[in-house]
Amino acid sequence: MSTTTPEKLTKAQKTVNKSSSRTRARSSPLSWIAPLVVFAIIIGIWYYVSDVVLDPDLQFLLPPPHQIITQGFGDPDIREEILVALGRTTKVALVGLAISILIGAGWGILMSLATWAERSLFPYAVILQCIPILALVPPIGFWFGFGFFARVLVCILISLFPMVSNTLFGLQSVERGQLELFQLQKAGRLTVLLKLKLPAALPAMFAGMRISAGLAVVGAIVGDFFFRQGTPGIGSLLSNYASRLQGPPLFAAILVASFLGFVIFWVFGRLRTLVVGRWYDLSADGN
Repeated sequence: MSTTTPEKLTKAQKTVNKSSSRTRARSSPLSWIAPLVVFAIIIGIWYYVSDVVLDPDLQFLLPPPHQIITQGFGDPDIREEILVALGRTTKVALVGLAISILIGAGWGILMSLATWAERSLFPYAVILQCIPILALVPPIGFWFGFGFFARVLVCILISLFPMVSNTLFGLQSVERGQLELFQLQKAGRLTVLLKLKLPAALPAMFAGMRISAGLAVVGAIVGDFFFRQGTPGIGSLLSNYASRLQGPPLFAAILVASFLGFVIFWVFGRLRTLVVGRWYDLSADGN
């Protein structure tokens, strides 16, 4: 019959108390009042710069928020144009992100299996991250055309590295004691990977997914901005509105693009909470 020591009870009680305190902090009024206050400050500064700092002839550089709503989102033609472009950009970003997650996770797993693989492959991941993507966009267009595939390829190049590095970091952050326990049980390499390393790496992998999600949206917009041919997305609208000096529609498209990145980032945050949030938070509090 097992006995529970006072030390174990104290540690468990501390974990429960920390978890309860964190839950109360998230549900407190300050957790939603503070963002509203920051939002009000941003809007106030925005109006001050637009109405006071800028000359009336230059107000198109930063139109006041109400003009963005009335002349951007309020215009049926502009709104429909932005929504259609948003759908195309979202499709490119999600496909590029999915491929980046698959390639990045596989790349990181391969490097974690052997030291020689990490030494051979990781430098190329760093080089890929350091390549100025804007210099590669024109050749990609010439080699692969200006359609859907080329735009997805730009997304992959921009969003791949965080997934590779975070996967490798998560797989290598397994506690040595747990690894030695598996080795004592003579577990095979595949068993160690599936039952120990991958579960332990999930928090880091989801962090990489969230970073890659935002970069995938940037990649979709960058590719669309330079690929003037094919079906236009948000990037094409940004280029068109900027060339025509249409301030309110331009900022409306910018806000929509930013909102798309935020939504994808938030979705992966929720997935992380659903998959690993509860047990990972409790284990982190217990350390």
